[in-house]
Amino acid sequence: MKKLLFIFAFFLACSATAQDRSMNEVYSMMVFNFTKYVQWPGHSGSGEFVIGVMGDDDVFKTLNGWYGGKSRGSLTYVIKKFNSAAEITNCDVLFVANSKSSEFENAKSKVEGKNTLLITDKNGLGSKGSAINFKTVNKKLKFELNPKAFESANLKVSNSLSAMAILI
Repeated sequence: MKKLLFIFAFFLACSATAQDRSMNEVYSMMVFNFTKYVQWPGHSGSGEFVIGVMGDDDVFKTLNGWYGGKSRGSLTYVIKKFNSAAEITNCDVLFVANSKSSEFENAKSKVEGKNTLLITDKNGLGSKGSAINFKTVNKKLKFELNPKAFESANLKVSNSLSAMAILI
């Protein structure tokens, strides 16, 4: 049932137009839903589950408003805003918006060796080491998935998510 709900939400988000949902809402829903289909081996059983956002105030505000403080099992979602790669601290997920894509390499180096799901929004960043990269194909929002980046971050991705992605 959860798989069907995710697939429904994903396709709803992908087919959303500006009049249906704002793009920051679409990105927020998708970033949050990705966390349901990724495993963080060795993640402690309690504490915080941190989603960092660099470069998109609207996505940060939406994620924080919708999910900040909510439970993820025994963990609590905490949404953090980073204005630059230099500010990045430990996080479980890092979303680097298109407006900050010039700082991708610095952001990537800040999370290397950590169990951080790196999500980006600029063509080409998936092949440069982002685990998930948003991409527009035929005016629809899709996402690329880089299995090597998941492996490097010691994260496990579900087959359900992989099946919906453009594998690179």
